[in-house]
Amino acid sequence: MLGIISLQGLTRELSLYLESQVRVGLLGSGVGLSLVLGFGAAYACYYLSVIAKRPQLVAGGEALCRFLKQHCPAVTETYYPTVWCWEGRAQTLLRPFITVKPHVHYHNELIKTADGGQISLDWFSNDDDNTRYPDADTRPTILILPGLTGTSRESYILHMIKHSEALGYRCVVFNNRGVAGENLLTPRTYCAANTEDLETVIQHVNTLYPEAPLMAAGVSMGGMLLLNYLGKTGRQTPLQGAAVFSAGWEVFESATLLEKPLNWILFNYYLTTCLQASIMRHRSVLEKQFNIDYVMKAKSIREFDTRFTSVMFGYPTNDHYYTDASPCHRVKSIEIPVLCLNAVDDVFSPGHAIPVESAKQNPNVALVLTAYGGHIGFLEGIWPRQQTYMDRIFKQFVQAIFEHGSELSSM
Repeated sequence: MLGIISLQGLTRELSLYLESQVRVGLLGSGVGLSLVLGFGAAYACYYLSVIAKRPQLVAGGEALCRFLKQHCPAVTETYYPTVWCWEGRAQTLLRPFITVKPHVHYHNELIKTADGGQISLDWFSNDDDNTRYPDADTRPTILILPGLTGTSRESYILHMIKHSEALGYRCVVFNNRGVAGENLLTPRTYCAANTEDLETVIQHVNTLYPEAPLMAAGVSMGGMLLLNYLGKTGRQTPLQGAAVFSAGWEVFESATLLEKPLNWILFNYYLTTCLQASIMRHRSVLEKQFNIDYVMKAKSIREFDTRFTSVMFGYPTNDHYYTDASPCHRVKSIEIPVLCLNAVDDVFSPGHAIPVESAKQNPNVALVLTAYGGHIGFLEGIWPRQQTYMDRIFKQFVQAIFEHGSELSSM
């Protein structure tokens, strides 16, 4: 059940379900039924009055705001988090296990970088039975950037691909160096601040299809990287628009929240070990310049970045790196339409660090802030296997930019 539900509707569904359990003997006496029905009605009232809310839409310009309301209606619709799984940590943890992983057939391309390295791109060309955009030269293209340790095989990426397929669009996934099974040719990986590899990929895609409209979508660290790129380039980009999901806006605040005891147990330590596992796969290349044994002793993302990432990219301290990596400092410099979806209860990006005031000063930036949804969660409905709120925002926004983007310039 996706979409809008009413108090009466939810209470009625709960009542019918519980009554059916009584009929098969799973509930006890009539008193027990009354208690359970009362609890169900009370929970429905709480859910609909406290949990289910319209997102906050923050836009620096009236034109972008009107455009989104007209062509991306999900930004103003009430978001109904999954009734049994609405808390941020639960949404974050369960989404990879609940949502289906649709099959996507990629073809891989390895491109060279100026420093002698290579980048793995996974293409979904959408050539089969494409009646909407049969001409590959002009087919709209979406460049997708996964999260910190993510690849083209993540479920949230696959869902983006499938929604794009239905719209007739082509997709290409930018896998960060060394994470998608390819060899690391130079002692360099990736970070949220250095946009050189992203610039290489965008130039490559635009050169291959110069007549095709081009957008980008970034998730988590991929969104941070995309925002930093847009803040640096301004209008000097072939991208017509960008969508960003669950970006960490202020890295110091994100690191601090992730170091809280429960968050460290649930998220921080696991992601640190994932980063270390990637380092170990390429140890023979990296140990020429880095003390890998010291890096492997890191117990948090901040320690890993202090011992490895900030050193690799030449920052004097990790604080310098975190300052440079924080997209909140570049919001005012973005000069193409960008929609950013965040949940205020995201344990990777605290709500108080979202740059609301900066966004209000930029007519090209819109923030969509939900009260719940976690980090790349946004589960909705009773059993949210097929589609999330994030998926709906993605589909509506990319279609709006590709098919109605010209309206923004005339507003």
